[in-house]
Amino acid sequence: MLPMFNATLFLPQYGEKWYKRNIDSGFNQTIVTGLFLMLSILHLFLYLSHRKKSINLLFSIYAFTMAIAQFRGVFGATKPLMTEQFISSFLFNISAPFAGMVFLYAIYTYFGQRKKALFYILLVCCVLSSVHQFISGDPMKQLSTNLAVVLTLIEAARIGYIGMKKGIQGGTLFFAGQIASVITFLLLPVASIYSPWSFFYLFSYDVAFLIPPLLVSFILARDFGSTNKLLTQQLKDIEGLSAINLAQEQEKRLLLANQNTLLEQQVAARTAELQSSLEDLKQTQAQLIQSEKMASLGELTAGIAHEIQNPLNFVNNFSDVSIELLEEMGEELDKGDTEEVKAITADLKLNLEKIAHHGRRADSIVKGMLLHSRTSTGQKEPIDVNALADEYLRLAYHGLRAKDKSFNADLVTNFGESLPKVNAISQDLGRVLLNLFTNAFYATQQKSKQFTDGSYKPVVEVNTLQQDNSVQIIVRDNGTGIPDAIKDKILQPFFTTKPTGEGTGLGLSLSYDIVVKVHNGTINIESTEGEGCTFFINIPL
Repeated sequence: MLPMFNATLFLPQYGEKWYKRNIDSGFNQTIVTGLFLMLSILHLFLYLSHRKKSINLLFSIYAFTMAIAQFRGVFGATKPLMTEQFISSFLFNISAPFAGMVFLYAIYTYFGQRKKALFYILLVCCVLSSVHQFISGDPMKQLSTNLAVVLTLIEAARIGYIGMKKGIQGGTLFFAGQIASVITFLLLPVASIYSPWSFFYLFSYDVAFLIPPLLVSFILARDFGSTNKLLTQQLKDIEGLSAINLAQEQEKRLLLANQNTLLEQQVAARTAELQSSLEDLKQTQAQLIQSEKMASLGELTAGIAHEIQNPLNFVNNFSDVSIELLEEMGEELDKGDTEEVKAITADLKLNLEKIAHHGRRADSIVKGMLLHSRTSTGQKEPIDVNALADEYLRLAYHGLRAKDKSFNADLVTNFGESLPKVNAISQDLGRVLLNLFTNAFYATQQKSKQFTDGSYKPVVEVNTLQQDNSVQIIVRDNGTGIPDAIKDKILQPFFTTKPTGEGTGLGLSLSYDIVVKVHNGTINIESTEGEGCTFFINIPL
């Protein structure tokens, strides 16, 4: 005897009896083993087809393990080299408990039950039953195996009952099958008493083991079929929805294309309208600029007249003197005094030079005003900033004095010596200076009205200097200044602080555009309300 495995050596007197008793069960066991192998392959195929259903993998392992456990009966049809007890105990006692544990775990998983203490107690019972089979000479070992099997079947039936109560698919069928399997297994001892190893006994034994896996396979196969049917229907629904969505998408694309075409047409029409409006706006802007130029020129009419009057007075005076000298020269010729005639001739020549000089002066003033009134050509040329500032300063001053004879101001000029000429548009830069000077005189005039006692003396100062690569023009006055609230607005178009009819609000705006946009320069303002204002203009060389 081998004490651990409860095995005896093969003896001839027992071999024939063993062979005759098991020859009938060998055929049944072969069929059962084949069925379990088929079930194992079936569930493995189901798992590979749908890997999310891990329950199929568990039943594939269970069926394969049961096939190994049942494989022991195949040896019953031949004469083995070892005793029946050794092979049966080794195959069955190792595989069957493991199969029972996998089966119970799979049932818990399928019906969604939490694994509590009872589950682990049954697992321990299965393991102990397996170990118990290897203890030699214990008459209770078969009873422990049967008890473990019955308890496993009963627990599986209980889980099936819970699944049935919850309405889980297959719960009712599984519960009924487990009850049948338990009853069949409990009747096996009775069958073994009256007809041991008969066909009925062997059939009942096989049925008791086959009912649970066959039912589970049927339930899972039906579930697999339902899932496939559902997926097929869902696929058809998706295909139908895809066709509908495709048709809707095509309709949307067609609608979108039509809308895009309509929108493009509307955009083209609107663009044409905007282009026309832009052209009108440009024309209006040009007219406004010209109006501003003419308005500023109108304000200078008196100043221009004053500037022209001075050289005309000189021309008239020297002309009168020249006439008297000619009369005197005629008298001296009659006397024959050639020396006196020469002296008078020299005086006449000097007078004529002065007349020519003041004539050219008047001519330059007229040409400058005509140039100021014309539309800018945009042609830049070297400009003497000092001469330009001096001319427009006096024109602006005399223009205001022509309107208000009581107004007087000190004109302070600090022109930089050897100041380089700047490349600029003469009439545009002159317009900027004229606007700044006019504003400065207006501010000092308004402030002088507040001081009737003569304590206030208006001063307008002009400074020019070279600063790095630019020429800076500084226009400073001691007038009313600019309030802080409107400092950010004074360069905006149409903004003016003058009464209605006295200003267009375009002067400083145009000045900013001329300095910054046309000449790439800068214009900055410093002002204190009630004390005066200073403009800093930088024109690049």
